[in-house]
Amino acid sequence: MKKALITGGAGFIGYHLSVKLISKGFHVDILDNFTRAVKDQELLDLMNNQNVNVLNLDLLDEKNAHRIEKNYDYIYHFAAIIGVDYVLKSPFDVIIKNFLLLNNALTIAKSQSSLKKFIFASTSEVYAGTLKYYGLKFPTIESTPLTITNMDEPRTSYMLSKIYGEAACLHSRLPIMIIRPHNFYGPRMGMSHVIPQLMKKVINTDNGKIDVYSTKHKRTFCYIEDAVEIIFELTKTDKSVGGIFNIGNDDEEITMWNLAKKIIELIDRDVSINSLPNTPGSPKRRLPSISKIATITNYKKKYSLNKGLKKTYRWYSTIFNSEDSNISAI
Repeated sequence: MKKALITGGAGFIGYHLSVKLISKGFHVDILDNFTRAVKDQELLDLMNNQNVNVLNLDLLDEKNAHRIEKNYDYIYHFAAIIGVDYVLKSPFDVIIKNFLLLNNALTIAKSQSSLKKFIFASTSEVYAGTLKYYGLKFPTIESTPLTITNMDEPRTSYMLSKIYGEAACLHSRLPIMIIRPHNFYGPRMGMSHVIPQLMKKVINTDNGKIDVYSTKHKRTFCYIEDAVEIIFELTKTDKSVGGIFNIGNDDEEITMWNLAKKIIELIDRDVSINSLPNTPGSPKRRLPSISKIATITNYKKKYSLNKGLKKTYRWYSTIFNSEDSNISAI
């Protein structure tokens, strides 16, 4: 049986990837300190699976890196300091802690007896500086030269920590694979994301209006089940070793205005949109090229935006009216 370690595995992507790997016959160890993730019913059910083990450890502590087993086939590093609000308030923490988390994860990886692949989760934010100062070609390919935004801007801290992380992985002499997630969404993604935020606004409006920022900004969205399937397909092939891959969709590009309108129609409420200024630091457009994935996998997306939004709303609709305030922490 193949064995995988997922750091930050109790979070949004880690949880769904764990479910995918188990379905493919893997044993999965989830490493998390639960300062952000919550032990909701989905995670509790997952923890009851005989092929799942939870390691409640703080990866910021270097001592814990030396307590991990040495028989993993794959290590997925998702543990990171994230969230726009936190990044804006504590940029120093973001830079330092993301470096320490990765360094300790690489220490674990280097101790393995027969590691097949170390998968590092970077971010689509790495393209933001190039877009701001030089413009990007769309869809954006992975080989696009990267430029950082002003270093005194708090939001730069997260981008910079991930660019540094990519470089560290590439020079680690490990069998690495780097992924750049682009706007994943779906059940259990917390509330720090535009889709559940808009859904909650539509449900809770008391004046028939919702505020929407950056209404002309464009995105493509990737449903989480498509995302983890792509990650799994890349994991399986030796052709992905040493590669950097955008993970997302290159179709159904939509403005924030039209996304809000689509969600209003889905929930079937008589709600109008109040357009507000652009969110500081938010890129005007994100559209990844996923042609590189197509060259080494045969995966075709299964979820249209409408289908994914329906499944997402079905899950969140049971949460919005509950007393489970911890959903915001996932």
